[in-house]
Amino acid sequence: MKALAARRHHPMALLVILLLALVATGGLYAALQPQTAQAEAYTDSDVEAGEALFLANCATCHGLDAAGQTDPDGQTLGPSLIGVGAAAVDFQVGTGRMPMQHSGAQAREKPQQMNEEQTRQLAAYVASLGPGPAVPDEEWLDTSQGDATRGGEIFRINCAMCHNAAGAGGALTRGKYAPPVVGVEGKHVYEAMDTGPQNMPVFNETNLSPEDKRDVITYLEALDETGSPGGISLGSLGPVTEGLYAWTIILSLLIGSAVWLGAKAK
Repeated sequence: MKALAARRHHPMALLVILLLALVATGGLYAALQPQTAQAEAYTDSDVEAGEALFLANCATCHGLDAAGQTDPDGQTLGPSLIGVGAAAVDFQVGTGRMPMQHSGAQAREKPQQMNEEQTRQLAAYVASLGPGPAVPDEEWLDTSQGDATRGGEIFRINCAMCHNAAGAGGALTRGKYAPPVVGVEGKHVYEAMDTGPQNMPVFNETNLSPEDKRDVITYLEALDETGSPGGISLGSLGPVTEGLYAWTIILSLLIGSAVWLGAKAK
């Protein structure tokens, strides 16, 4: 004890104590940090197969190390994928947006280029590069537990300004757009909120809880099932479209009547 007491005034004592505290804090954080079911389900073979798929299909734009890549003019070919998580891969590849068909203001949805297993393997590889949003658990996609009324309120506050209240999508600036969200698989809606693809903001758990996202998915599913009770939806684009259709029909009738009356007068 006397020996320890004598050494506590040593110049290196404070540094040793600080290092021990950092090691203890890091160990506790790693031990207590919750792990997602999806992360635990990935195996080394999944990661290896995903890396092979990445090098064959994605590295041209995102770089061999997935850290992003630019062309000689400094234009971004593909952003870094380190830390985007499995959810971003599952959304982009699962909706066919990636691999991208051609460069443009926005990646368009198209038929999937990879099957479910390949998508999962690619997600496993990207998830291994750094922590990020995971593919959601089935619990948060079960709309039987969701509240469509509450989901509609959340959607109108956070999403309707771009996707419109009926979820039909809308135009943005410089060739960008908010795609329709009605009829989209619930998993992909959740992943879009979690990862913020294209021009969409990220709605992580600080903004919207998993319960909130499930309610939004429930609302969109209810919209899809309800359809357009008022008749022809006209794209669900609101009064401007409805007015245009009304005036087009009325003017056509007026012009037709004028032509008919003129012909009768002769």
